[in-house]
Order: sequence, then C-alpha cells, then structure tokens
Amino acid sequence: MLDHIKGFVQGVVLAPIVRLFVALKISPDVVTLVGTVGVAVGALAFYPRGELLAGTIFITCFVFSDLIDGAMARAVGRTSKFGAFWDSTLDRIGDGAVFGGLALYFAGPGDSDLYLALTLWCVVMGAVTSYARARAESLGFTANVGIAERADRLVLVLVLTGFAGIFDLDLLIYIALWILAAASTVTVGQRVWTVRRQALAEEAAS
Repeated sequence: MLDHIKGFVQGVVLAPIVRLFVALKISPDVVTLVGTVGVAVGALAFYPRGELLAGTIFITCFVFSDLIDGAMARAVGRTSKFGAFWDSTLDRIGDGAVFGGLALYFAGPGDSDLYLALTLWCVVMGAVTSYARARAESLGFTANVGIAERADRLVLVLVLTGFAGIFDLDLLIYIALWILAAASTVTVGQRVWTVRRQALAEEAAS
C-alpha cells in the first residue's frame, strides 16, 4: 500500500518540484541534507515543548526530501554509491531526531518514564533493523525481510503523533510506540533468523 502511495506522491505531487530543482542545478545530496536538518529541527524544537501537531506538520514539509533526492538523481543520471550511503546515513539521523524529540516530550510535558523508555527502545531497534540488513549485505547475505520497514515506522509515528496533537490525546502516541516496539523487535528477529539460515546453508555447501 505504501508503495502505491509513494508512487503517486513521487510521480504526481513532487514531480514539479523535482523538475524545478533539476533546472536550478541543485545537488540531490544538498536536498538530502536540507531535508534531514528540517526533520531534526522540527522534531527537536517542537516535540519537547509538547507542540505535537506543529512539529508533525513541520517535519512532513521536509520528510519528502527522501523521495525528491532520489528522483532528482535518476533524472540527471547521477545515482552513485556515495549518494546511497549519504541518504541512508542521514535517514538514521532523521529517525533518531524524531524519536529523540518524542523521548524529550515524555521526559518533560508528557511526563512518563514508561513511554520515555519505550521511545528509546524504538530508537535502538529501528537502528538495529537497518544495521542488520546492511551488515548482512556486507557479508554477502540478504536480509530484506520484516514487518516494519523504515517508511512504515515513520508514517505510523508521524500520523498518530499529529492526531495526538489535534485531539490532545497521548493515547495515540502510546499505541504507535507499542506497535513500533513490537514490530521492530520482530523484524530484527526475522532478519537474524534469515541470515542464520543462509549462513548455515553456506557452511553446509562448503
């Protein structure tokens, strides 16, 4: 479902922006950097103060850079290994900022040690999810399995945090965090199991 939404947004909504940026000769790597800075500023400036809706709107304005930079790189024929590395590295910073902002919210106006800890768990497991895949691929295995890809995690936490701001209902963030904590943990387990099977098969073959 998210793939269909991504295709529509990238092909219809963001296409004029991509053409404009290409015409202005803006580097895709610069778009990636600006998008990450925008996400970090929105998360760390608004969420800790309890301004959940404003923060989510601000973040959303920049989060689409992740689609724009890739489309720009393909349009100008400048896809590269560094671009992929740069994009993936900054994605981790953006994700950390979003969950870091929520952690600061629960340490402040949200006033909940439980959900502060749960948010930190989501940060850790989100990072391990990405690391497990990258490490597997560096060893010649594949680990592109799991029920919680980055896009799914980001959409869920932003949507429910935004609605929590609209309705002044932290319960929605609680629901998002429990789902993400469980899904990320399961995804890590799936990737570990998948790599283990491949490693055992490789050892048996040799």
